[in-house]
Amino acid sequence: MTSKEGPVEPFKRALAQTMRTIAAEPELNVTFGTEAPGLRGLRARLPLPSRTLPPAEVAQVRGVSDAYALRIAHHDEKINASLQPEGGNALAVFDAVEQARVEAIGANQMAGMSQNLTAALEQRCASRGYDRISSRDEAPLAEAVAMMVREKLTGEAPPPSARKLVDQWRSWIEEKAGNDLERLGEVIGDQKAFARATRDILVDLDMGDELGEAPDQTSDDADDQEGDSQDSSEQSQSGEAEQPEGSSADQVEYSEGEGEEGDEQTVEVDADDVPSDGDTDETSEGNQPWRPNQQGDDKNRAAYKVFTPQYDEVIAAEDLCDLEELSRLRQYLDQQLQQMQGVVSRLANRLQRRLLAQQNRTWEFDLEEGILDAARLTRAVVDPMQPLAFKVEHDMNFRDTVVTLLLDNSGSMRGRPITVAAMCADILARTLERCGVKVEILGFTTRAWKGGQSRERWLAEGKPAQPGRLNDLRHIVYKSADSPWRRARRNLGLMMREGLLKENIDGEALIWAYNRLLARPEQRRIMMVISDGAPVDDSTLSVNAGNYLEKHLRSVIEQIETRSPVELIAIGIGHDVTRYYRRAVTIVDAEQLGGAMTEKLAELFDDETTLRRGQLKARGQDAPKKRGGVSARAARAVR
Repeated sequence: MTSKEGPVEPFKRALAQTMRTIAAEPELNVTFGTEAPGLRGLRARLPLPSRTLPPAEVAQVRGVSDAYALRIAHHDEKINASLQPEGGNALAVFDAVEQARVEAIGANQMAGMSQNLTAALEQRCASRGYDRISSRDEAPLAEAVAMMVREKLTGEAPPPSARKLVDQWRSWIEEKAGNDLERLGEVIGDQKAFARATRDILVDLDMGDELGEAPDQTSDDADDQEGDSQDSSEQSQSGEAEQPEGSSADQVEYSEGEGEEGDEQTVEVDADDVPSDGDTDETSEGNQPWRPNQQGDDKNRAAYKVFTPQYDEVIAAEDLCDLEELSRLRQYLDQQLQQMQGVVSRLANRLQRRLLAQQNRTWEFDLEEGILDAARLTRAVVDPMQPLAFKVEHDMNFRDTVVTLLLDNSGSMRGRPITVAAMCADILARTLERCGVKVEILGFTTRAWKGGQSRERWLAEGKPAQPGRLNDLRHIVYKSADSPWRRARRNLGLMMREGLLKENIDGEALIWAYNRLLARPEQRRIMMVISDGAPVDDSTLSVNAGNYLEKHLRSVIEQIETRSPVELIAIGIGHDVTRYYRRAVTIVDAEQLGGAMTEKLAELFDDETTLRRGQLKARGQDAPKKRGGVSARAARAVR
């Protein structure tokens, strides 16, 4: 009997079994999906291959699976925790170099695996736009160091899409840390010795102040074992200990989401209500901004708390860098705008025509009196007694509207996605402003990688269990609703700044943006969220359930969609956000963002216009006032 099974299923089974063999973990659970790939504990999610299995795509999927398997086989999280630095920048380099080490072990052992890893790396670098880098400001240092470490350990040059990235930093890194880089090959198989050598490299790169307390050379494991046992126990119980896949801390999004069984691993915690936007003072009389966990009778709500909001900030874009740098970044954004000005401008003009058309007048037909309808003139001639041959013009009641664009400023948006998001936000703001619709542009990220001052305080207080959100939020106001575009245009260039994009805690960002909208006087409020993944924060997820942030996000979305006056829509870049939002669209390429944004906004306004016209038609039986026309009775008298 001939099997009806296509070629993809045997490939998936073989790849999963190969991954278990390399990792030496027969219990490894491997799934495939269109969402971002990720590794948590012994659960891996790989990209879903196409039905035709093109060779390039096969190599990329194999490369991701090999990287995960090597991480499981050659990485010890306890050793890593005992030696990792405390500062965010140093930690990003440390993690990227460790991933380069485990991948180099496999690449040196098997030529086929080396080719797969290179293919995956090439694809990842190209998708992040590293092949278009023209200055050091655009080149993440952690990626560059990891590429050079890979080169030292395997003898392979960086892939073509990463060469411009490495070239920006190579001379500086070799001058500072060339000797210590040479030593890494001698200790590639010893994670502890390799980590110590990496710390020496961090000192060479002027990051010594971020290392924290130096581990004891003879008893570093024993020193930190007691303090880390609680974390290790929590991670093993939840099965959600994060394992970053790529060669940079910027790739934290790679391990997002809880997978297919994530909801079963939720850990409920009791918490007090915590307002997530404590730094904003925008409220309105008669409107009590909704807060997380406000609905105490909602049994499906995930308990959520914040360890400390003391270090969170809501900050204007112009306060994050000086005017000169902001102007330079805006100039770079304008250069990018020139490349897609035609496409996005056409979409913006289409949206403008649709909005302006809805703000004009409309007609009611088939009335007893009013202006004689020329289209019904034949009816009046044939039968003068025939009613319903008149029409009346009405002004459209286009409600005052405000639109909030909430942009994900996480590390995985680096490169083309964040550039396109900034360009589309810029053009939409101009377009909607011409149509009389106010626009607010907001961004959300964190102040530090993996915890910042919140985590330092948590460590100082003895690592209390289940601390809740454990990072410092940074919410950015690029353009307020009342600020004209010409005054805020320079601020959007900030998204191009190196080091701004870190981690993303979406649930609290939505609450913050929602509360700002609630304080607005406009009759209609619309929020558009643009993101490329589920909420991910290493510090929070390492000490809470793996789906802690995602569960909170779902709860916030449910509240806004069902119990608030705000209309919520979402656009996912390369990530299926329809599983979170009822009104959403997912795009594969960032270049599609402009079209998706304009179409979704146009759909909202079209729905409103259709509803309003339906209401007018329902009232059409009532005789309207005469507006310069003649009544049916008068027309018959004339004849």
